[in-house]
Amino acid sequence: MEPNQRPHLWYKSLYLRIAAFFFVTLFLLGIAYLIIDVVTSKRYYDETTQKINAPVAEHMLLEVNPFINGKVQEDAIGKIMHSMMAVNPGLEVYLLDSIGKILSFVVLKEKVKLEQVSLKPIKEFLKTGGQQLVYGDDPKNPGLQKIFSATAVYDEAHNLQGYVYMVLASEKVDTITETIRESYLLKMGIGYFLVTLMVAFLLGLFVFWKLMKGLREATLVVNRFERGDLHARIPPQSTTELSLVADTFNSMAATLLRNMEDLKQVDTLRRELIANVSHDIRTPIAIIQGYIETMIIKDDSLDAPQKEEYMKLILKSTERLKRLVADLFELSKLEARQVQPKREVFFMAELLLEVAQKYTLLAHAKSIEIESKIGSQFPMVYADVAMIERVLQNLMDNALKFTPDNGKITIYLTEFNDQLEVKIENSGEGIPQESVSKIFDRYYRVPNETPAESTGLGLAIVKNILQIHQTDIQVISRRFGLTAFSFRLPMHITT
Repeated sequence: MEPNQRPHLWYKSLYLRIAAFFFVTLFLLGIAYLIIDVVTSKRYYDETTQKINAPVAEHMLLEVNPFINGKVQEDAIGKIMHSMMAVNPGLEVYLLDSIGKILSFVVLKEKVKLEQVSLKPIKEFLKTGGQQLVYGDDPKNPGLQKIFSATAVYDEAHNLQGYVYMVLASEKVDTITETIRESYLLKMGIGYFLVTLMVAFLLGLFVFWKLMKGLREATLVVNRFERGDLHARIPPQSTTELSLVADTFNSMAATLLRNMEDLKQVDTLRRELIANVSHDIRTPIAIIQGYIETMIIKDDSLDAPQKEEYMKLILKSTERLKRLVADLFELSKLEARQVQPKREVFFMAELLLEVAQKYTLLAHAKSIEIESKIGSQFPMVYADVAMIERVLQNLMDNALKFTPDNGKITIYLTEFNDQLEVKIENSGEGIPQESVSKIFDRYYRVPNETPAESTGLGLAIVKNILQIHQTDIQVISRRFGLTAFSFRLPMHITT
């Protein structure tokens, strides 16, 4: 077994656990179904029996009047009760007075345990005419409720004398009926239950298997990713929940992979920075060291002007070394995207005029004219003002370096839809066509360019700053003509 591969435990399988839960749920539902079926069938039997036998008690009064002059006719009602019970052995007949006290009955006396029954269910029965299921007291079994038939007994003056109360299912009949019904329901219920359980269980297993197919595929992909396959992705899923899981995992995996690539890139940049610093600072350090050693060795033979010249060369190399190291660190942070723009709203026209003013003295030293074609009605832009100023300075440095004496630098600001375009144009020999696509690479110098004039990082810094602002630098150059660098920034329109 591989070190990162976990052992597969069947009892930890989600599918099997869901199947077991589903089986137990169906089993409990089946038992509940049997209980409900038994209770419902009993109520159905009781209600049917009561509705069919509802008029039995009333029909008894047609054969005999239980009361004469307020007294019970024991002989007459005894005969009729015996006759009715002979026809229907399930009947138990009781004669009640007006408050529910048992006056007479035709059952074994020792089995009758109540002296009085509740009149509430009897009155409810009479009110509905026996068309609704009502349970009454069982005189032989206190606490039990039975179906019954009942009728009120009145004299000729329509005075209530008592009630005829008939329990429709005697204890013996109840026992036989319950035994038969339970046997029948048990056989039928178990059969239905087993068939339903098996069909529902198999159907549920199939449905769960189909639903979990995507989850199994997702698990395999996660295991592949864990073992080092960082490009493993979960395929699109049909269900919304699994699709959300797949999208989340794929997004997480892509983020991890991108972060790893970024770390590799940062490490590569770090290595390049070390290599470039060690390479590029070697020349100015060698110059500084060489002149200092010369001044030490030839101190007695050097006159004051020579010493001053050497010191100027040392100072120039020191300044170039300082500028080179600063540009290297700035470019490395930009390329690693470790610098985030602090955007704010400002007037681009004012920034351009300010930068142009700073370069006026340097331009006059080379007899170069700086012309600004900038209006005063342009709206503001939304960007990092310090970074954009750095871009303008690098472009102006580049323009001054390649503009010949008595040449011209022109600064344009133009509106394009919802953007402002900045263009810095200079006269001169132009850029060779084969160098146009390379001038934004670090350390690239146009042929015939003096190395001491530049660190070779200015335009690379410009490109990276503008990329951070989601825009790009454009260059147009004609050989022995004009060269123009331009970029665009979104305008900030107030509402």
